[in-house]
Amino acid sequence: MAIDPIPETPSLTRSTTAVLDPADNPSFQITAANKSYKHQYSNIYFVRLRLLRQSVEERAHRRWGNHQSKPILVPRVLEVVKSRMCYIVGTVYMDMPLKPNVIEDLARDQSIPPPPPNRKFYSPEDSVMLEDESGRIRLVGEFVKSARLVTGVIVGALGAETANGDFEVVDLCFPGMAPQESVEDTRMDVDGDASDEDEDEWVAVVSGLGVGSLSPPDAQIQMLVEYLAGEQGGVAEQVSAARISRLIIAGNSLAQLLPTAQGDSGDAELSSRKSKRYGYDAASFSPHPVLALSDYLLDIASALPVHILPGESDPSGTILPQRPFPKAMFGAVAKLPTFSCETNPSYLRLGCQSEEAPNRPPIERNLLINSGQPLDDMFKYLPSPPHTRLSVLESTLKWRHMAPTAPDTLWCHPYFGVDPFIITTTPDLYIVGNQKRFATKVVADEDKNGQGSKARCRIVLVPEFSRTGVLVLINLRSLHVKTVTFAVQGMTGAGGGEDVKHPEPVITPSTPLLEPASTAPKSSLGSEYL
Repeated sequence: MAIDPIPETPSLTRSTTAVLDPADNPSFQITAANKSYKHQYSNIYFVRLRLLRQSVEERAHRRWGNHQSKPILVPRVLEVVKSRMCYIVGTVYMDMPLKPNVIEDLARDQSIPPPPPNRKFYSPEDSVMLEDESGRIRLVGEFVKSARLVTGVIVGALGAETANGDFEVVDLCFPGMAPQESVEDTRMDVDGDASDEDEDEWVAVVSGLGVGSLSPPDAQIQMLVEYLAGEQGGVAEQVSAARISRLIIAGNSLAQLLPTAQGDSGDAELSSRKSKRYGYDAASFSPHPVLALSDYLLDIASALPVHILPGESDPSGTILPQRPFPKAMFGAVAKLPTFSCETNPSYLRLGCQSEEAPNRPPIERNLLINSGQPLDDMFKYLPSPPHTRLSVLESTLKWRHMAPTAPDTLWCHPYFGVDPFIITTTPDLYIVGNQKRFATKVVADEDKNGQGSKARCRIVLVPEFSRTGVLVLINLRSLHVKTVTFAVQGMTGAGGGEDVKHPEPVITPSTPLLEPASTAPKSSLGSEYL
């Protein structure tokens, strides 16, 4: 009786990528040279307008130069002439009754608890202003009502002044996507033939691990660790995991700090008698989430490089940019050269050269990553539907600014003479973490006259892992995207309270031009928050 030979297991070699010099990308590090809080926040708006005004004027001239009304450029918004078609350039300011107002907070009776914060700033009573160094003028018209605008965007407006002093807008012009270092078609075979992807280098992105929450996804995180280390599944899964060259954790690795049972007792005298160990009060703080996260990171960083960004719920500064975690808090993993702590936001420039196929050309990719706070804040300014998080993120590329609402409603450092949130070079990958659901799209610069920057960028929304169990994989050569969902029978996901029936990791290709539906159970949140 013949016995079939045991199939040989292919030798697996981890794909490698290298972190390259950031080139012209701005740094988000707060150094001694810019660590000052004595400057006014208005400097950021003046610098932003000065740096982006020329791009808007040039694009507006190409867009409206051949208009039948022969509009002229008015250098200051208060110098517009009534009934004369013209265009002006300035900074958008949204006057919104529901937006937080510090003056009202100071005038409120402090004995009365404040109302809960609004989840949306948008209301029908909102008005749009355009301002520059000379003053401010109100924008009106049906075109403005349907436009996607938030505070801090630099825009050119075509129209004429009305009898009551408002500016009626008929068209808007934005700076457009910033130039890209290299836009050859051979570098970005977006959603092309996937036959060669088995040899390509991939990068994994996850966000919102939520370690230390009331119902932590410990089993899902352990499955994630084993998958990345190549210890889970069959040969096909191990081969897929071996192509992952590094992992990016885009914020909210730890859940929000909640008092322990002793801390809720309210016994101040007992709390004062408690001895403090290592500089913290053990009655109101537990180190176990940090220790658990450190163990996970040690297992992953022993297999592949890891980049971790702080997020809104992490023990880091509140204002943007958030500083990197101190490595010492993560214990043994801090000693590994494969473990890196990054700022939020952060630029990463990766280069890859396939050792298995040395004849393949080397490639470089520029990544822009943040943990989701700017997008969450901008989404409050707009009605939804029709606006989605994916469409707002696409607009930030055309605005050339990743966080225009800072410092109005998004806290940021009081920079003087510089605005690091301006997108000076269009990245190849624009990744935002801690979103409600996964979505992706390829954005290309659109110019009616064919004179745009010709830039292309893949934008990716990474969902919270604690709610969805989704890991996002991105091919650095083709920019193709797919997801892996970690769940077992009996687990709950996406806050819906239903069983997720995926006993094995499920790999799902992305749909690049649409916002795909989540594979997790339906969320209990309303559509206006998604």
